Amino acid sequence: MIHPIPSDSWRNLIEQIGLLYQEYRDKATLQEIETRRQQDAEIQDNADGSPASAETPEEDEGEEEEPASPPERKAVPQICLLSNPHSRFNLWQDLPEIRSSGVLDILQPEEIRLQEAMFELVTSEASYYKSLNLLVSHFMENERLKKILHPSEAHILFSNVLDVMAVSERFLLELERRMEENIVISDVCDIVYLYAADHFSVYITYVSNQTYQERAYKQLLQEKAAFRELITQLELDPKCRGLPLSSFLILPFQRITRLKLLVQNILKRVEERSEREGTALGAHKELELVVKACNEGVRKMSRTEQMISIQKKMEFKIKSVPIISHSRWLLKQGELQQMSGPKTSRTLRTKKLFREIYLFLFNDLLVICRQIPGDKYQVFDSAPRGLLRVEELEDQGQTLANVFILRLLENADDREATYMLKASSQSEMKRWMTSLAPNRRTKFVSFTSRLLDCPQVQCVHPYMAQQPDELTLDLADILNILDKTEDGWIFGERLHDQERGWFPSSMTEEILNPKIRSQNLKECFRVHKMDDPQRSQNKDRRKLGSRNRQ
Repeated sequence: MIHPIPSDSWRNLIEQIGLLYQEYRDKATLQEIETRRQQDAEIQDNADGSPASAETPEEDEGEEEEPASPPERKAVPQICLLSNPHSRFNLWQDLPEIRSSGVLDILQPEEIRLQEAMFELVTSEASYYKSLNLLVSHFMENERLKKILHPSEAHILFSNVLDVMAVSERFLLELERRMEENIVISDVCDIVYLYAADHFSVYITYVSNQTYQERAYKQLLQEKAAFRELITQLELDPKCRGLPLSSFLILPFQRITRLKLLVQNILKRVEERSEREGTALGAHKELELVVKACNEGVRKMSRTEQMISIQKKMEFKIKSVPIISHSRWLLKQGELQQMSGPKTSRTLRTKKLFREIYLFLFNDLLVICRQIPGDKYQVFDSAPRGLLRVEELEDQGQTLANVFILRLLENADDREATYMLKASSQSEMKRWMTSLAPNRRTKFVSFTSRLLDCPQVQCVHPYMAQQPDELTLDLADILNILDKTEDGWIFGERLHDQERGWFPSSMTEEILNPKIRSQNLKECFRVHKMDDPQRSQNKDRRKLGSRNRQ
């Protein structure tokens, strides 16, 4: 049945959204974390109390779930927060039009969850547009700020935010029209697909400017007292809810990433092999391309500057190696102790055994140096990254703790070379070994192994990567554990984008229930099912052949 929602009623709802996007996102992700905790505990309780009942939701969904629909419906608000008496932010099922229509008595619990997921995408876009509008009207168009900033400074600071806001406005209008057609939302991913394919390139332009934007903002705060004082004053306005300008400037990057996750959330709830699954897969693929281009844009800007800086610091004792290349970037750098003498010796105790060396590891090249005065590095060896092998040294006492063997199958002199290297900690040793030889076996399985259970964690505290081999974590990220150390570091693979890296275990909590872990993986496989199955099979065969040869 069609239940059109009056346009005035819908617009009033949108206008009454009181949460800025930053607040909205934080509340939604915190609720997501809490929901997983509750599901984990409930399923564990069911498993302990009644093993049979724990299996029915997955195995006999069609027959067993109908009698349990009232409790399911009550649990729906746990899926998505958005209910706040002060913000007037409602769930889809809380809308007066929904309650009076009687559709809640007709729809299955899974369809209600799907409606909530689509409704969240729409209302979060409204919250995002509200925050963008505040960035423009309160900060960018402030007359005093215009007088303080040179036009070129204003352009770097705010980039093409007007284009981004215009696209968001048109996108939101399209979503609103869809909502007005029927209170039971037919689909939103077809609209997402069209905008991701034809209009979201404005995000790539904005995000690619991020490196220059951050630098310009810091420089203005340091060098222009008038700018610093005015921004502080503007941030104190109640409209900003205590949020700094920097949190508004980063909104477009956060939104395009979050939009992909919201589409994933919809994709997990649509019926398999349905038309809505097709549009959700298409929208997700287009958004992945946009997010990838955004990430590449940021990396390209920062990597180029970093490579120029590194090359200036290097002096070659051997034949010079060109460092700067459009396809090269830094993976890890740092100091290690080079050890000499027989590796089996237990009597070596003198500090003369250790000699400091400095490694620059790029995606395709290892450069080994010694640090010299003047913040310079003297290069004495190098090797292609593909010709590196590592081996952990068996425990041979405190002197040889955290020591590993690095073999260069072909070094700068076209010969094999071996280095015995000591790291400052177990985690630092493992991180170097993982970076130097990325294809070596990890302690646990990876996402691509397609096994339905392995250790998992979810992020409960956001973490910003400090080193190139680390992984930035957002709240509610789910990660497979590939390796971990005794001193509190985890090497993980994020499920929604398969990005890998190290992060402190204190930023996460482990998902203990195997059913929840399995469910997370199954959902992830479904999201990425658009990959060519034949290509995946061929890839698996090549992997199997490679293992057999080894």
